[in-house]
Amino acid sequence: MYEGSWVIVKRDIEVVTVPYGSKMGLASGTQLRVAQSAGGNYTVMTDLGVMCRVNAADADAIGESAAVPETPAADRYAAYDEKLVWEQLRTVFDPEIPVNIVDLGLVYEVGAKPRTEGGQRVEIKMTMTAPGCGMGDVLKQDVEQKVARLPGVGEVSVSVVFEPQWSLNMMSEAARLQIGL
Repeated sequence: MYEGSWVIVKRDIEVVTVPYGSKMGLASGTQLRVAQSAGGNYTVMTDLGVMCRVNAADADAIGESAAVPETPAADRYAAYDEKLVWEQLRTVFDPEIPVNIVDLGLVYEVGAKPRTEGGQRVEIKMTMTAPGCGMGDVLKQDVEQKVARLPGVGEVSVSVVFEPQWSLNMMSEAARLQIGL
């Protein structure tokens, strides 16, 4: 599948509307145009003009193979590597902008503290492009799930903050070029 192509939903699925973050059902037979496929998820536009995000677990419903890796539980006693956390954060994409959240400048801080139960408690501070963004909980959940799979991670805590307020200046140079700024 390529971006811009039309697909037909093969089975009923639940999606998240963009940018509102509300859940909505799509019935089998619904026609969709793929706007973006990044980070394993798909941003699509329905034939009625509603923008939605199809989760990786439902990729088969739009003709793609499931992009959710079957990974064993992470070994929380393994060595923790912050570099792996940043790499994993680069696999989380804003559903409206084809840029990962790191290059978009949404991740403000990553830190880790040892836990008595083993592994590290990874604490991440991030923001949204707008304070009222309905996708905040969706992106937060993506981050939590992806980072929790890493070796040495025993717990993940993501805080969505709005200070400092996000601006275009926080984007990497590569991200600005990618979206034409």
